[in-house]
Order: sequence, then C-alpha cells, then structure tokens
Amino acid sequence: MVPGEAAPPGPGSPRGSAEGAAAGRKQRAAARRKAFSLFVKAKEVPAASRCPGGGEGVRWRCCRQAFEELPGIHRHVALHHSGDVGRQAGLGAGPAEAAGSPAGSAARPSGHSCGSPEISWTLPDTSHVSQEELTSQVGDVLLYYCYCEVRDPEKLCAWQKALCQHLHLTGKVRVASEGINGTVGGSKVATSLYIKVMLSQPLFKNILCQEDFKRSAGGAHCFPDLRVGVFKEIVPMGIDPKIVSYKETGIHLSPQEFHREVEQYLSQATQGQSDTILLDCRNFYESKIGHFQGCLAPDIRKFSYFPSYVDENLELFKDKRVLMYCTGGIRCERGSAYLRSKAVCREVYQLKGGIHKYLEEFPDGFYRGKLFVFDDRYAICSNEDIISACRYCGVLWDQYKLCSSQHCRQLVLTCPSCCNKGLTACCPVCQEKELKVTSRASGQILKEECECTRRRPRVPIEPVSPRMLDTGKD
Repeated sequence: MVPGEAAPPGPGSPRGSAEGAAAGRKQRAAARRKAFSLFVKAKEVPAASRCPGGGEGVRWRCCRQAFEELPGIHRHVALHHSGDVGRQAGLGAGPAEAAGSPAGSAARPSGHSCGSPEISWTLPDTSHVSQEELTSQVGDVLLYYCYCEVRDPEKLCAWQKALCQHLHLTGKVRVASEGINGTVGGSKVATSLYIKVMLSQPLFKNILCQEDFKRSAGGAHCFPDLRVGVFKEIVPMGIDPKIVSYKETGIHLSPQEFHREVEQYLSQATQGQSDTILLDCRNFYESKIGHFQGCLAPDIRKFSYFPSYVDENLELFKDKRVLMYCTGGIRCERGSAYLRSKAVCREVYQLKGGIHKYLEEFPDGFYRGKLFVFDDRYAICSNEDIISACRYCGVLWDQYKLCSSQHCRQLVLTCPSCCNKGLTACCPVCQEKELKVTSRASGQILKEECECTRRRPRVPIEPVSPRMLDTGKD
C-alpha cells in the first residue's frame, strides 16, 4: 500500500456494507424486472384465439380478465401478482420481503391489500379558477367505481365529502371496505379537477385510470344534493362481499369484443342455434326504455333481487355462455361473480365499462333506445329509437316522471297528452289515492302500495324452453 493512501474498505466497514447492500438491491431489482417480464409473457394469448368473437384486440388474459394494452396487464400484475413475481424471482413474496422486511408476506393478505396505502387528505388548488368556472351549470356527470381494499372507510368518506364540497359537486358516493362507487355532477372544470385528484390518490394508484370515468353532459343541477356514506357494499346486491367477491368476476370484454359477440349471437339466434344468453343485469324500468337487441331482461325492481333471480332460474343458465351488461359495469362485477359461484354456466362474460362505454364507440350499434341514469335526467340518448310506450294511451314515449301520488316513488311513462288529462300516476290505484289526498286535509299519509308492485312477482321465473328471439326485439 502506498504511504498515506487510505486502506480499501473491508467487508465489515460502513462503506463496504453500504456498497454491498446497494449491489444486492440492484441484483434483486434486476431479477424482479426479469421475473415480471416473464410473468407477463406467460399471459400472452395466441394470435389465433385472441378474443372470443374473433379479432386481434386481446393480447393478454389473466385472472379471467382480458387486456389489450400493455399498461393494463402491467397494472394488473403489479397489483394482484406481486407475490408470484417475487417468488419467481427468488425474492420471497413481495417488495417488503425483498427489501428485508422481517414480516415478509405472512403479514400481508393477498389481492389488493398489498397495495393499500394510507388515504391522502388532498384537496386541489382552485385559486387559479374563477368562481364562475367552478360553479357553471354547463358541465358533466361522472360515473365511476373502483374495487380496492379500504382500511379506513370513514376517513375515505370524510375526504370524499370535503373534496366534493370543495369543488361544488353534487351526487352520490358509496364507500365500503371493498372500494368506492360514485356518480357526481359539476362544471367541466370541477369534474376534471375531481378526476385528477382521484387519480393521484395513493389508495387508487395503479387501479383507477382515466378511462374508468364515464362522462355525460349534465352538471351539479342533475342531483338534488350531495350524499356520501359508508356502506357494506359499494353496489347493493345484498350478499356479503366476503362470500361473493368481485375477485371472482366473469371475463371482461371490451366494447369492440362485446359488439362482435352480440353480432354473432344474434346471427345464430335467428337460426335457433345459439347457446348464449345476453343478460341485462339492470332493473325492469331501466331495460324498458333501452336495451340490447335479443336480450333477456329480468323483470326485477332492485339489483338486490338478482341473486334470487339466478337461484330461481338456474336451469335456464345451465351449460350456457352468458354475456352480461349493465349501465357502467359495477353490477356485472358482483352479478357475474354470483352467477359463476353457481357453477352451471359454460362461461360468463361481461361488458367492460358497461353500456356507457359501448355507446361511446357504437352509438348506433345493437343497443337501442335510451340509457337510464340514476339522477334527475333519468335518461341519456345516443340514438333516436323510442322502444317504450305511454302507460295510458300506448303512444311511443320514453321520458320518465315520478308518480304524482305522494306515497309512491315509482317511475311512470305518461305522454304530454295524457298528462294534460290528469293521468300522472303510475297506475289506477295510485291515481285514485292521489285524488283522495288532494280532496282531503293535507298531510294525510296513505299506505305505500300500488298496482305496479302488487301484480309484479318479486322474482320472475323464466321459461326454460328455447326462446325464439326476434333480433329486432323492442
């Protein structure tokens, strides 16, 4: 050693230890990147079978989901298969173990729990936005949902309420330990800021993306107020999420894939050869004013009746391929999981992004009529078809109003001509009660019952014999 020259760091010196640790981290990171790439590669779909209806859209499949874009499969693998990638790389079950965490994977449940960070209490800076821009009546209504593990639903609920109030948004937001489901309205500036903040929230990072937000023309005036609350489910199906989980959902089809599947189904159905059921997961009053041609639309009032509908009609679904759809996709997540849990179908598919996303790409496709929405607009339009009729005179009509009877919350289709005649209730029973209320002292409360609910079975039973579908079905 040259006199005066410092001795090289030994293996036990601080500098040597730091360099060794850094080299180790680089090796682990490289191994993990390689394992990640191999895992994604293994999920590639052969070109000959890239989507059920034929075509080249789907390039990867994993956990019964289809992916067309590389970022999509990357997000999925990072979120759901961190432990698998870690084990394949020889690094243990995940990032904590790879970094030397003594807890390792044993302390971390599978699924979204590995990416469940603390909720960030972030509100956007609106100092550069005028009050007029923030509260403009010309705006949008957003529809979205996100399934993820929420450790503190109350905190997320409080943040959502503060965020919406800060941006002058109205609407309804449901929070649960399984995620969030919302539809909010406000100015274009406010809704854009809302999306930006939601995407930057650590809780939703790598899960929620821009395309998960469905936009339609509207604004804060589309809702009477703002309601944000904590519930057991983010969509009320009435089944404990621990019993039927969104993680067991059907195979997601993009709007293009779903369109091809429906086209093939309608072609086969006209020849009596179809082994497929096109299933509308919505309520009867939604499908009444708009639906896919040739669909099976259950005559149910609430989504919480859907599990009973499936149970009562299991024979109908036996050995069938089922194509499911709903407004924005969220009901299909739980609905398809429930149907799959019965183990009677050959396969269950669902429309990713729901009718909303389908109409963005196929405004004049196989969906005819209006799309029902749960706000004061009641419906949004993508084509000129009217497939429903006035309750009283039968003229084509598809604009809902609330029943005029004070005790009733049913929706009624009554045309202007019939309205002018005083026919504004959902049925003769309610019409008579309305007359009694108006002729007596105000404030009288009558029992909530009407002909509409009395004559409709809570859970309809469908005929099992082959259905002869009219491809131009109303």
